[in-house]
Amino acid sequence: MMSTSAAEDESAEPGKKAAQRRRALIVAALAAMLVTGAWAAYWALYARHHVTTDNAYVQGNLVQITPQVSGTVLAIHADDTDRVEAGQTLVRLDTADGRVALEQAAAALAQTVREVRTLFVNNASLAANIALREAEAGKAQNDLERAEDDLHRRQQAIDGGAVSLEELRHAQAAVAAAQSALAATQAAVTAAREQLAANRAQTAGTDIAHHPRVLRAAAQMREAYLAYKRVELPAPVSGHVAKRNVQLGQRVQAGAPLMTIIPLDKLWVDANFKEAQLRDMRIGQPARLVADIYGGKIEYEGRIAGLGAGTGAAFALLPAQNATGNWIKVVQRVPVRIVLDPKQIAEHPLRVGLSMEVDVDIGDQSGKPLADAPRTGTVAETAVFDTVARDADAEVARVIAANFGATPAAEVAAAVPPVRRVRTAAPPMRHR
Repeated sequence: MMSTSAAEDESAEPGKKAAQRRRALIVAALAAMLVTGAWAAYWALYARHHVTTDNAYVQGNLVQITPQVSGTVLAIHADDTDRVEAGQTLVRLDTADGRVALEQAAAALAQTVREVRTLFVNNASLAANIALREAEAGKAQNDLERAEDDLHRRQQAIDGGAVSLEELRHAQAAVAAAQSALAATQAAVTAAREQLAANRAQTAGTDIAHHPRVLRAAAQMREAYLAYKRVELPAPVSGHVAKRNVQLGQRVQAGAPLMTIIPLDKLWVDANFKEAQLRDMRIGQPARLVADIYGGKIEYEGRIAGLGAGTGAAFALLPAQNATGNWIKVVQRVPVRIVLDPKQIAEHPLRVGLSMEVDVDIGDQSGKPLADAPRTGTVAETAVFDTVARDADAEVARVIAANFGATPAAEVAAAVPPVRRVRTAAPPMRHR
């Protein structure tokens, strides 16, 4: 009996193994179907509407602080990691050279204003000189007429012997002298009129404050004032200081980078997506972002603001030369700008250059793939330098007013009498 049971067990063993294999295959098939179904459902409901990348980094404006004039550093008012406000002084340079140049320019402007005042005043004196020369010309004309009358009487009396020949010659000489005197006075009148015309050419159509010479000197003083005030370097924007390179006593040149200010409240993310991922991307699509610095517990909300106009390789310092040598296709990436919620940035600050993981919802494709309208506002602007320009104008106006004098230019021009016209040719000799 024992031998019979053993034989039956041995014959049933292969059947059990076959049944176990069938069950295992069924379970595996069901599991595969379940996984496939789950993946199909995930793709249909979520994955096909989203594109992701971990090739994304936080970007921001890197505002370099560079001097506009050369000088020696006397003070540094901000260091790395410091928070600064717009208009706050960051670096101060030596003011000695700028002060000397400003004083020279102010003195030159004051002298120019006084010289131009003289031009306007000379209009009146030159007009008076014309009147004097005209009076002299009138006297010379009367003297000539009297000499001609004397000569005419002597010419009539010479035949009767009442007048000697010598006396006649004296009368003729007197006429010639009177003619010469008249010509000289008429030339003096012409010269005086030309002097007045030349002086009026320098003053016509303007006043002292707007005379070209004054404007040129004012521009030179304004330039010197700006150079003097630019020894103090203000912060153009509010932000945090980074990359301070300047040191005390250092001689810096105009345009040399001294430090950088980063406004951490105005950041964005440049996500570098593959070419194929851009097919359904549109401006305005929502995105979810996770920063490595906070991990998955902090999730940022953003929106696509624009897609780059070229791949990263197109703008590389050494772009690839695909037309030479053996060619291997490399999938290119295009930067996509994603704007962040300022409120979230304030609650969970980010830093420029941090890594981000980006998930863009491409389900809504009603937006545009590229911006089709120009920007209506400015990208960035600052008003911290406007005060210096206004102060320069005020200082120039103060110097001009201090040397302007009591009589305005318009009153001086109105006081100039008109020029009287006189004869310029010698009159013919009259005979009675």
